Amino acid sequence: MDRYASRHKAKDEHPGLYVHIPFCKTKCPYCDFYSVVDHSHRATWAEFVQQEAAFYIDEFGVFDTLYLGGGTPSVLDLDVFQELISGLRAAFSFTNDVEITVELNPDDVSADGLRGMRNAGTNRISLGAQSFHDEVLSFLGRRHSMRQNLQALELMQETGFDNVSIDLMYGFHGQREATWLADLEQALTFRPAHMSCYLLSIESGTPFGRRHLEGRLQRLDEEAERTFYLLTSEYLRSHGYEHYEVSSFARSRVQRSRHNQKYWHHVPYLGLGPAAHSFRAGTRWWNVRSVMSYVQSLREGKKPLAESEELSEEQIRLEALYTGLRMSDGLALSLVQTFPRGDAILGDLIRDGLVRVTGDRMVPTPEGYVVADGLARMFA
Repeated sequence: MDRYASRHKAKDEHPGLYVHIPFCKTKCPYCDFYSVVDHSHRATWAEFVQQEAAFYIDEFGVFDTLYLGGGTPSVLDLDVFQELISGLRAAFSFTNDVEITVELNPDDVSADGLRGMRNAGTNRISLGAQSFHDEVLSFLGRRHSMRQNLQALELMQETGFDNVSIDLMYGFHGQREATWLADLEQALTFRPAHMSCYLLSIESGTPFGRRHLEGRLQRLDEEAERTFYLLTSEYLRSHGYEHYEVSSFARSRVQRSRHNQKYWHHVPYLGLGPAAHSFRAGTRWWNVRSVMSYVQSLREGKKPLAESEELSEEQIRLEALYTGLRMSDGLALSLVQTFPRGDAILGDLIRDGLVRVTGDRMVPTPEGYVVADGLARMFA
């Protein structure tokens, strides 16, 4: 067992596989994930992913998750999607209960497409609904309507998908609490297995970021963000969902995102596609953030790598602190005690209602989630 594995044995030893589909029909003004609206390489894109996969055969063992994210995976033609899944299954080994997640945009959803995805092995869908109000969708620059959200969710039920995650976005200037609660209420009528609820983040370099710099888009103040956040947590917990990560809610422990938990627990994962990240044995690496450069590297028989870094034991310890304070599993008290004044800081946080101790672990409260990164900086 290598240095990393011997000292940081993961709860879940199976690695995860991520594939980044970098194509979108339109770019949302808040999004800073890598994607392009030029689809000239889309038809042959799956072939390049298979070429990249060939570099990693037998290096990661048996995967128990496959996550197709983007970008917009649902822009892929069904035959390309099926070819991609088939090629990955031929290249790698997967457990019998592999979780295969695909991100879908509501206006791309069709009954035939869903059935084709099921036949290819997809058993979990993450739907980018974002809101059930057309005026909010328009503000967010989404290309679908509230009606298309409802139709997509209805089709998923009709085609037998019972492991569905709904993405919603909230916390922007001018939004009313009643509108947001109506979004949550509408989502819960479909009894999704999972909910991801994101506070709007205004990122530099995005259209929203530029509008903010020009004074044409305001942020919510911290107190308003806190109010919206705690309202979200209380509402979903009161309806039977566990708040297991800062932005993530699940109807039960087994309905958590198995794949995303790998990122938070330092479990190995392999990322394929432009801008995809990978991690194994204390080393993190990531691909070039360009479809053209990605394709060119593979045509030349090279890995499409941008950079890599070897994480020190101290970096891994700090990352475990930051991620632990963002999850309901928390982190071991033994880790807390490795930091200067760890016990004293823990006592202060308990007194302020930001964490609690459960067994041998320090666990953040919903109030603690609001300032999770700030809590981590108190220790670091």
